[in-house]
Amino acid sequence: MAVLIFLIGAVAVVGGAELVVRGGARIAARLGISPLIIGLTVVAIGTSAPELAVGIDAALQGNGALAVGNIAGTNTFNLLFILGLMALIRPLPLATQTLRFDLPFMIGAALLLFLMGIDGWLSTFEGILLIAGAVLFTLLTIRNARRQSQEVQAEFDEEYGVKVSRHPRAEFVLNAFFLLAGLAVIVIGADWLVDGAVEIAQLLGVSDAFIGLTVVAIGTSAPEIVTAIVATIRNERDLAVGNLLGSSVFNILLILGVTSVVPEGDIPVTPELAFIDIPVMVGATLLCIPVFLSQKLISRIEGALFLAAYAVYFGYLILLRT
Repeated sequence: MAVLIFLIGAVAVVGGAELVVRGGARIAARLGISPLIIGLTVVAIGTSAPELAVGIDAALQGNGALAVGNIAGTNTFNLLFILGLMALIRPLPLATQTLRFDLPFMIGAALLLFLMGIDGWLSTFEGILLIAGAVLFTLLTIRNARRQSQEVQAEFDEEYGVKVSRHPRAEFVLNAFFLLAGLAVIVIGADWLVDGAVEIAQLLGVSDAFIGLTVVAIGTSAPEIVTAIVATIRNERDLAVGNLLGSSVFNILLILGVTSVVPEGDIPVTPELAFIDIPVMVGATLLCIPVFLSQKLISRIEGALFLAAYAVYFGYLILLRT
């Protein structure tokens, strides 16, 4: 029953995230907002909505370690598994903005989380600092988006843009309904997912952090997995990579920031999270520097190495943390 509740919750948050992304992106596009701004904000935040809902729900239930483990596990999975899989399928070229903007911000956010978690807690004040970082990242993203290429605009319009409609008002109402319905589904699904995950952890005798690092992290990354695979097959990966890295930044700055502010009291960061799992996430982030800058490309060999690195880490979690 615990597994069933978890699976239903996971399907709900993933499906809700898709509704939020589609409805929100099309509403924003119809209001005249720049396509790349939508891609790097609305879509990136929308695909992080499962982590946000899970984090808040877990923190309110007193399972803060699950929330922190979910973010550390999700970012490690995004960088090593999803990017590795994309590059293994087809060598992955990297845009200049990815190298000059997204990568430095992602490294800074990872290091900031590591420093904040060393003392074993994420305080409300630290949560406010993280949220301020998310606001700064969003504002700089909007500024940089003014330099977007026509090719990226066309790619976004094809995926999320506004289509010519004979009934624009009705379409706006429908997209608004999708947006609100998606938010409602995410909230309900997150509650089920957290309840099921905590019960599974209790039944297996493992920590909430372990469940957050593994099944919850992989489950809430489902939107990124689907987007990455489809974009790779279509050879339309600029937005997929940008959204993946943008989501990794938002996961730390926005998701953990809000998670630390919402409940009363501090969020615990267990010793394993502080000195093993968060450093692994930081290591995966730093690994991107030589790989990204070498040829402005992730080769198939490098993609395979990323996947192998994640397999080693996942094997460690299964063998030594259960």
